Amino acid sequence: MIIDSPSGRSTEVTVELARTADEQARGLMFRERLAPGTGMLFLFPVAEERSFWMQNTLIPLDMIFIDDAGRVVGVVERAEPLTTALRGVGKPSRYVLEVAGGMVAERGVRAGDRVRFEGIPQARPR
Repeated sequence: MIIDSPSGRSTEVTVELARTADEQARGLMFRERLAPGTGMLFLFPVAEERSFWMQNTLIPLDMIFIDDAGRVVGVVERAEPLTTALRGVGKPSRYVLEVAGGMVAERGVRAGDRVRFEGIPQARPR
C-alpha cells in the first residue's frame, strides 16, 4: 500500500492483513521488531471510532487511522508498549495501519494524506 501526501511525497508499506477478529486481537503482539517499510493493516467492515491498546506489544508503534474513502483521519505516534491505555484519534476509521514507531514522523505522514491499497483487494475505498 502507498500513502500519498498533498506535497507529492509517497510512502510504500508492505503489509500483513488483520481481517478476522482473532487476527485483529493478536495484532503485532509479542513481536520483538518490525522491519522498516512493513506493517499490519487492520481491515474492518465499516467505519467507526476505534481505539487500540498495547498490552503484550513489545515495541512502540505508530497507528495510522484511515476512513472509508482512503484518507488518513489521524495518527498516534510512538504508542508506548506493554500498556492498556487506549489510543485513538476520535474520528471514524475503517482501516488502521500499524507501523514501527517513528515512521510517521520520519515520513511526514499526517491527517489528510491519501492511501492507495494497491494489491489489497479486500481494501476498497468508497
